[in-house]
Amino acid sequence: MKDNHIAENEVATKNIKIAARDVQVYYGDTHAIKDVNVEIEDKTVTAFIGPSGCGKSTFLRCINRMNDTIDVCRVVGDILIDGEDIYDRKVDPVQLRAKVGMVFQKPNPFPKSIYDNVAYGPRIHGLARNKAELDDIVERALRRGAIWNEVKDRLDAPGTGLSGGQQQRLCIARAVATEPEVLLMDEPCSALDPIATAQVEELIDELRQNYSVVIVTHSMQQAARVSQKTAFFHLGNLVEFGETDKIFTAPEDPRTESYITGRIG
Repeated sequence: MKDNHIAENEVATKNIKIAARDVQVYYGDTHAIKDVNVEIEDKTVTAFIGPSGCGKSTFLRCINRMNDTIDVCRVVGDILIDGEDIYDRKVDPVQLRAKVGMVFQKPNPFPKSIYDNVAYGPRIHGLARNKAELDDIVERALRRGAIWNEVKDRLDAPGTGLSGGQQQRLCIARAVATEPEVLLMDEPCSALDPIATAQVEELIDELRQNYSVVIVTHSMQQAARVSQKTAFFHLGNLVEFGETDKIFTAPEDPRTESYITGRIG
């Protein structure tokens, strides 16, 4: 009995935010993701690594149903957030995407003012009753995006006029403005210079205090710097998942070791 009790406690203390069970993804006849089973913890940065075309971004997009927008894409299996199946017919993908924010590879601010970029989500989801509340939400989001001090005197200026690194932090602020619980990032630094990359990495480390952050990165150094857990994908399979330090220093699967030492990828 005692062992059973320990197992239950372990599950309780693990604080699982996202659970994927037997997830398969097909693009037409192509089987892009095969049998992915993974549990992603809350208030943790989880990195998805692997060669180009291995399925890491495809799987990331399953977590907020972005693949719904691709006609030939079919997702099979279960993905649960807080125990709720996000592919259940009762789930509204628009509401889901308010709960699961997304930041893309290339900064993509809307052609609007800095203020309106951040206010857009809260407005469409009815999160503010008046202008004062909206002002507070925008300021809080820009502070969380670590860009408030740089833009507070020019909120009416276009978001597209910011530098690349600032645009990406604005997009992060926009993603957190709807108070999501999960933040997905698809190679958020690949279009940025080293200084902007360092700023965004520092921000990711701060964001995990409030969110479950999942980041796809082609940079193993970045995964080692920012994440606590790492998942290695190869040819559509989730090969290995565990503590980042262990994945990088003592991987269990020879494919993981080959990738980390640069023999595949």
